[in-house]
Amino acid sequence: MRSRRLLLLLLVAAAVAAFFFSGASDFLALEALQTEQVRFHAWLEREPVTVIGGFFLLYVVIAALSLPGATLMTLLSGALFGLGWGLVIVSFASTLGATLAALIARTLLRGPLERRYARQLERINAGIRREGALYLFTLRLIPLFPFFVINLVMGLTRMRLTTFYWVSQLGMLPATLVFVNAGRELAELQALGDILSPSLVASFALIGIFPWLAKGLVALVKRRALARRHRRPASFDRDIVVIGAGAAGLVASYIASAVRARVTLVERERMGGDCLNTGCVPSKALIRAARSIREIRRAGQYGVRVAEPSVDFPAVMGHVHGAIEAIAPHDSVERYQGLGVEVLKGEASLISPWQVRVVTPKGEQTLSTRHVIIASGARPRVPDLPGIESVEVLTSDTLWRLKELPERLLVLGGGPIGCELGQSFALLGSRVTLVESAGQLLPREDAEVAEALQIAMGEDGVRVLLGHRALGVVADAAGSALEVANADGHRELVPFTHLLVAVGREANVTGMGLEALGIDTRGNGTLDVDETLRSVLPNVWACGDVAGPYQLTHAGAHQAWHATVNALFGEFKRFRVSYRALPAVTFTTPEVARVGLNEREARSQGTDYEVTRYALSELDRALAEADSGGFVKVLTPPGSDRILGATIVGEGAGEMLATFTLAMTRGIGLNRLLSTIHPYPTRSEAVKATAGVWKNAHKPERLLGWLGRYFAWRRGAGRVTRG
Repeated sequence: MRSRRLLLLLLVAAAVAAFFFSGASDFLALEALQTEQVRFHAWLEREPVTVIGGFFLLYVVIAALSLPGATLMTLLSGALFGLGWGLVIVSFASTLGATLAALIARTLLRGPLERRYARQLERINAGIRREGALYLFTLRLIPLFPFFVINLVMGLTRMRLTTFYWVSQLGMLPATLVFVNAGRELAELQALGDILSPSLVASFALIGIFPWLAKGLVALVKRRALARRHRRPASFDRDIVVIGAGAAGLVASYIASAVRARVTLVERERMGGDCLNTGCVPSKALIRAARSIREIRRAGQYGVRVAEPSVDFPAVMGHVHGAIEAIAPHDSVERYQGLGVEVLKGEASLISPWQVRVVTPKGEQTLSTRHVIIASGARPRVPDLPGIESVEVLTSDTLWRLKELPERLLVLGGGPIGCELGQSFALLGSRVTLVESAGQLLPREDAEVAEALQIAMGEDGVRVLLGHRALGVVADAAGSALEVANADGHRELVPFTHLLVAVGREANVTGMGLEALGIDTRGNGTLDVDETLRSVLPNVWACGDVAGPYQLTHAGAHQAWHATVNALFGEFKRFRVSYRALPAVTFTTPEVARVGLNEREARSQGTDYEVTRYALSELDRALAEADSGGFVKVLTPPGSDRILGATIVGEGAGEMLATFTLAMTRGIGLNRLLSTIHPYPTRSEAVKATAGVWKNAHKPERLLGWLGRYFAWRRGAGRVTRG
């Protein structure tokens, strides 16, 4: 196989070299073709089969080898053969050449590139799996990408070549017609004044507006195909129905109402979703209570003498629930009704892309809507471990019902949720053991970040077992324990009174009729949507945890804006979601905050980078507060101040991260951050100090050398010489 691939590569290289060294590229220049046009027509009359066959073969070779000249050849076909024959010749020659180009790319490049650029190619393969031949048809019909690029890229995918051929034949036909017709008009140009003839102007104007016309045609085809499968109402009662009143659903409803669209929000449980009731709000309230214990214990280093704190756990949980009650009005039914949103309490399911059935305590009703936004969120995933059914399993959803402080808490999972809650309960007085199957905490972060957190959690009393796989739960009269095994196969029983599972979350996608409508899920269980958050159905969108890939409140809000704006105004403009500057914070002590790439991700993507580090032990505010652990780490392209990503470990890391997030969003480099005035003494000065470290590492040594000589000369020039 390898020798055949090498032989094909040599043949392609030889053909490309022959094309350029033979002067064929010069022959295809417009001036040369105009000179030879009369002679060509005479040759065509004498030997039509030879001329047409030769032109066909040349076009196939140019397309197959991705050589320049395909567009000019298409124009030329209209000039030489007229609209009818020119269209037939180019249509079949271009399709055959494109298929050969895809085959060459598949043979030579697909294997190596799939291994190196698996993530990038997966996006294209996902489009093919989602829309099949229509995906390629759209690319062909809307010529936003060069002809040869589509050939080569599609050759790297898993699409069958037979499908590639007939879709290309059909999809390229309209554009071919437009260009062949323009070539025919050019051939009939007799005088300079004919350039302004209506037919010629119209032909080239059609080339310019064709992509927009084709885009509209594709949208029309999709809508018609959808209408054939499902009965489309003649009119609609609403513009948008939003399913789920968590962070994403609330933002989507707010935006739709703000632009005076008629929107209905359906929620089956509590307004505010996980973030308000079981996630962000209660966890941060608990973390604050736990942090106060650390502050009390550290008070002695500031000269304040206090006794060991005593924890009233029911009062702590009262504080947690009080925080929920204080924020709940922001997400309440009353507030959103006041904003113009119709709020329904009930179970929602899709009957068709335009009809949503809502079962409420008062009965059932069917809503007709132009668009549906699914924001149904996610729930904690509980692994199927042997014996786990014999114990009560706590999750981030059910933890807040606790009445007593767990004596022995076993946390399964070393991600952000497991680390935050495990450290907090250890400070509150529980004996906490955390089990993580990976070799570090926070597996997505750099090793040094995880190591700093592990040390801090150990100091707070958390026993951390890394690289340990959970085998099952053992429960008997003596109590409960989790059996774990390390990489060497050594087994251990870890006793517990309470088991908290924090191994991830799974999207809520069942019970809404999505399967019947053909809305698929990805391998991780989230809804399969494109970069504009649209599903396979053009009017059904998704955002938040149910869509992924980031299950963060602010990520859901970010997506909600895109889903809503794309739904309401997508006929004019659709926006792709960018996660390049998406921040994330783990609210442990020390806090771990990151935006953009870290070193782990940069290496996996093959991105070149350099690292700028600043230790918080150099920061005056941190030294004054005797809390100087941690660091700031910024990644930039070699020699550039453009920020690829920033990671901060330490007190107030989440607040400091906002500056780097803004800088990445607005294209602000480290040079401009250095020139920004920061108040002294604050934690935010660490941002400017990091920029200063980068600047010092990139100072112009040669220029500074010349400046040193200049100042030395200036100092010497002022001396008075006495005889």
